[in-house]
Amino acid sequence: MSFDVPFRHHQAMDAASLPTITVTLQAMTKALADCRNAGVDPDSDPAMVLLARHMAVVSTNRAPRSVLLHACKRRIDALRRFPTLLSLAIRGVEYDQVAKERFHMDARAELQKLATALNLIDGSYTVISSQGTTAESGYVILAAPEVAVVVRVGGRYEGREVAYRAVVNGIEQPNRHAGMAELLNTARFAERLTRELNLTAPATARTEPALIAA
Repeated sequence: MSFDVPFRHHQAMDAASLPTITVTLQAMTKALADCRNAGVDPDSDPAMVLLARHMAVVSTNRAPRSVLLHACKRRIDALRRFPTLLSLAIRGVEYDQVAKERFHMDARAELQKLATALNLIDGSYTVISSQGTTAESGYVILAAPEVAVVVRVGGRYEGREVAYRAVVNGIEQPNRHAGMAELLNTARFAERLTRELNLTAPATARTEPALIAA
């Protein structure tokens, strides 16, 4: 059953109580939900249109577009110099589901890049996440016939967030450790693994990756 309410219309007609981007966005989000409940197209709903125009007003009470664009570019450059995984390695992700999901997403991406740098053939390796409990980061593991790399974050792993080991004839060798920053330098870390673990030529696509406990 669809139903409509007048609140968003009153709010849109007198937007004095919406002086910032944050509160205006909250009002628009609530108004959008009201439109859906009412079966109304939000793109043509007069209240939504007025709220969108008000967003433009509070937004233009900021720096010029050119300044904002430059600030965005500076922020992107800063994030590239200090990736999210480094921040998460420092602060941890315990009891923070959003941070934990970001850790697993970014760690998977980094291990995929590492697999490419190691010349591992698709189908010869796996990248798997284990979420663990809310009190821990869980881990992400790259498992291949000759090598395994595990990434975790948290106080007990500080400075040694990356564990890597050779696998010889299916037998795990002792772990070695590296910091998160080393993993993020993909090419150099791949060279380090190849040298330290005496990795050979890429595995064939028919080779099954080793099933290795973290």
